[in-house]
Amino acid sequence: MSAAARTHFEAVAQARGVRNCFGAQTVHDGLDLDVRRGEVLAVVGGSGTGKSVLLRTLVGLNRPAAGSVCLFGQDVYAPGVQGNTGLARRVGVLFQQGALFSSLTVLENVALPLVEHARLPEAEAMRLAALKAALAGLPVDAGNKLPKELSGGMIKRAALARALALDPDILFLDEPTAGLDPIGAAAFDQLILTLRGALGLTVFLVTHDLDTLYTIADRVAVLANRRVLANDRLEAVAAIDDTWIQEYFHGPRGRAAQAAHGHVP
Repeated sequence: MSAAARTHFEAVAQARGVRNCFGAQTVHDGLDLDVRRGEVLAVVGGSGTGKSVLLRTLVGLNRPAAGSVCLFGQDVYAPGVQGNTGLARRVGVLFQQGALFSSLTVLENVALPLVEHARLPEAEAMRLAALKAALAGLPVDAGNKLPKELSGGMIKRAALARALALDPDILFLDEPTAGLDPIGAAAFDQLILTLRGALGLTVFLVTHDLDTLYTIADRVAVLANRRVLANDRLEAVAAIDDTWIQEYFHGPRGRAAQAAHGHVP
């Protein structure tokens, strides 16, 4: 039984009637979404459907023009909540390209939220940062390197270590395997599964990687026409009679991913 089933579908993140606009462009309109405790929810969609915008809206970085967003039952955009460090500590975010501070070493990057949010002394923060780096699969010698000295895969792991620094309950990952070679991407997928199992994490994952979907996703949400078109198990979503869904899941790459993971078309 999946982690999602064991928790009776308790939603830790909810969006209701969300509308996101940028000038005259409306990206989302009437969008509803639940993220269930303990699951890996993967979000896919065509270019311009606002996958990363949705992630930023859920974590409190993009106030919607309408609708509501809740994390752990709290309205993210209610007065006073934006500065709620207790809520912020329950959320870990891995942004595209890692978003590490270029002038800080890996361990200094990971330690930063421990100093700023947990108010730990620097020495203690650095000790814990080393543990988080190891948890994310970074070699010991990576800790004293600057981001520019790391490979793409190591940057992803360093960013993951920082996202894990405050022991969050939910991880938001924005294209975590983008730019990685197939071996590195597969290793990162397995790391996410291991961490979810060991730490009891909920994972919200923006991706276009079909191998990632078949490897780790409990459910897949498809963004289209400014809303969530579908949100279900991968097999159920792939069977929907929609042009984009059929091309995405049953095109050449989709068929290759199915075959590689034992889902013979």
